[in-house]
Amino acid sequence: MNRKAFAVTFLGTIALSLILRVPRLDLRPMHHDEANQAVKFGRLLEHGDYRYDREDHHGPSLYYLSLPFAWLRGEASLAELDETTLRWVPAAFGAALLLLLLPVRKELGSDALLLAGSFAAVSPVLVFFSRFYIQETLLVFFILGTLVAGWRFVRTPKAIWAVFFGIFAGMAYATKETSLIAFAALAGAWVLNRFVFHEERDRAGEVLRPTRAHLALCAGSALAVIVVLFSSFFRHLRGPLDSVLAFGTYFARAGDPGWHAHPWYYYLKMLAFSRYEHGPVWTEGAVLLLAGVGAAAALGAGKRRQRALGPETRAFLRFVAFYTLLSTLAYSLIRYKTPWNLLPFYLGMVILAGGGAAFLLRAARKRWLRAVVICLLVGSLGHLVFQSRRANLQYHADPRNPYVYAQTSTDFLRLVQRVQDLVPLHEDGRALLVKVVADPYTTWPLPWYVRGFPNVGYWQEAAEAGGFEGVPLVVASPDQMDALAPLLGDRYQVEFYGLRPEVPMALCIESGLWEAFLETRRRIP
Repeated sequence: MNRKAFAVTFLGTIALSLILRVPRLDLRPMHHDEANQAVKFGRLLEHGDYRYDREDHHGPSLYYLSLPFAWLRGEASLAELDETTLRWVPAAFGAALLLLLLPVRKELGSDALLLAGSFAAVSPVLVFFSRFYIQETLLVFFILGTLVAGWRFVRTPKAIWAVFFGIFAGMAYATKETSLIAFAALAGAWVLNRFVFHEERDRAGEVLRPTRAHLALCAGSALAVIVVLFSSFFRHLRGPLDSVLAFGTYFARAGDPGWHAHPWYYYLKMLAFSRYEHGPVWTEGAVLLLAGVGAAAALGAGKRRQRALGPETRAFLRFVAFYTLLSTLAYSLIRYKTPWNLLPFYLGMVILAGGGAAFLLRAARKRWLRAVVICLLVGSLGHLVFQSRRANLQYHADPRNPYVYAQTSTDFLRLVQRVQDLVPLHEDGRALLVKVVADPYTTWPLPWYVRGFPNVGYWQEAAEAGGFEGVPLVVASPDQMDALAPLLGDRYQVEFYGLRPEVPMALCIESGLWEAFLETRRRIP
């Protein structure tokens, strides 16, 4: 493939990636994890300050990288932010994944690179979480950067690759603490390649070794990124230490996952075949099968495999195969599981799938056989595109979508709309007093949706919330309604809305405000 054809095809793949990720970013209600991250970013946006929390929220990269997107849209406060601005961040990094494959074009080959990029562009799970304002898509981006820069560094030890390796590794760590799983898998893959297949040798058979200066550059650039971001640009110097102490919190969660506990095959089953409550079938089986082909072609010893892929491609795919195997094992054995945690190892499967598809095309020497392979690949990509659109535009908040996990119900938006309808009817407008009585898990994502209301208070118990005389709106979890009943008396109209599956939320409206609302409805012809 000549440069012009490659460039056009590659840009078309990026365009397809954006087409699937960007439209209607505000369609899905904010997940409670998204809302939590958004409110924390709002504090950074408004006050220019950030403090790492070793108990929650993960690393600082998501917040600092969100700043340019908010500035470009002219948003300077939490109240001005919207879902589109925030979700543009993971969407942009999800599409930019493809750019990180360019440095290994020589190893993969143009066809394998474009095929891997195509799978990454249209994969339903990658697209879905590229529209999700949490750390995972950024983590995958920086892990891929670490993988590619690390490969270039060990194959051709140069200062530039040492620096890039350190920067990407530092950014991955500054994104999420679980990046250490990926680092361990990458180190294990390097050891297997080095001592089993002896890959780190030049053409003369000499072992390639980075110099101490290269290693110092790598460690220094990684440490610089970590210290700068975790210390909030040297405003909170304890941040880097807290990032280390945070491992106690996350080890505890891994050992006591609560309702996040799932069997070891949870991720693989989700990718291979999912169907819930007579809903549609979801599968990324084509990627799994082609990843298996790519791994077998890279690890096998047959001459046909060697002719089809070439030594450089086989060496790189072996490295990716070892990384994928080790990271898949690690994430599968950890009992704490959420759908987005599969992304770091699924990244390796996507690259292997590109290599496997390229192997099939190169191995099919007869035209009719190659035509069959091409038709199957086009059909597989088309099916993935169809599933991506269905997952994000039709089943975006439906529990029958395997990637929807503790998702805020669309019914909750009716509660938000009811509050918006009541605001003009109260003399204080948006400054009206709202008391929220619920535990933190049930409270979110409400703080995001009332971010423009200055007088909203939060309590976990009804007894702590004080008096309710003259309070126009009370939002409460059902477990607090018995305690609230004698405090509210018969002065409130109570409505119930779905917050999440099997998690309702009560909206209590003061009777005078309720009557004013009913009057507006009576005037509607």
